[in-house]
Amino acid sequence: MTTISNDLLTTMNTRKSGSGSTAADAQDRFMTLLITQMKSQDPLNPMDNAQVTSQLAQLSTVTGIDKLNSTMESMISNVQSSQTYQASNMIGRYVLTKGDSLTLTESKSYLGINLPVGADKVTVTIKDSAGNQMRQLTLGKQEAGVLPLSWDGYKDDGSKAADGNYKFEVTATTANTSVTATPLSYDQVMSVSNSSSGIKLNLGKLDSIGIDDVVEVF
Repeated sequence: MTTISNDLLTTMNTRKSGSGSTAADAQDRFMTLLITQMKSQDPLNPMDNAQVTSQLAQLSTVTGIDKLNSTMESMISNVQSSQTYQASNMIGRYVLTKGDSLTLTESKSYLGINLPVGADKVTVTIKDSAGNQMRQLTLGKQEAGVLPLSWDGYKDDGSKAADGNYKFEVTATTANTSVTATPLSYDQVMSVSNSSSGIKLNLGKLDSIGIDDVVEVF
């Protein structure tokens, strides 16, 4: 197995001031190093053909790695650009994502539930900012999956709740055994940003979320 020398790696990876390292630059530096080695060799013990061939093989290996890295960087950039373009199509759309908040506007509000398994009974309890119960919705038996819901703003006593922000809790049971149910908040996608942690959807009222955090799109 041929081992790439430290001198070669140093020469190939050294960057010129003010510009990035390219395959052509790397080859020029390698040839300069190789010629210097040949000029400085011991006349009584010169490099043989096998040594020269080995050096050239190392050049091919490192140059190939450099080209592969450039290709991968280009592919990643193209994928990110494509994902950003696709995500931009979601601007103006509404999504359900993990969260327990809802906004009542003109007596209309939307929310959701994600059930990993079916449940015999599902209950949604809507509360104000002080923790007071506004309305309890008893949904009965539900299949596994995402369940979009709406609240018309009516409270348990029949009066109308004021427009504003509320919280809600979800409980689900099957045969008197508790079932995990994830509350889902409803919000509009206002813009898309490409951050170091990936593409983010910036929502109107909630925090920014990743593409994978979207449970359902409307």
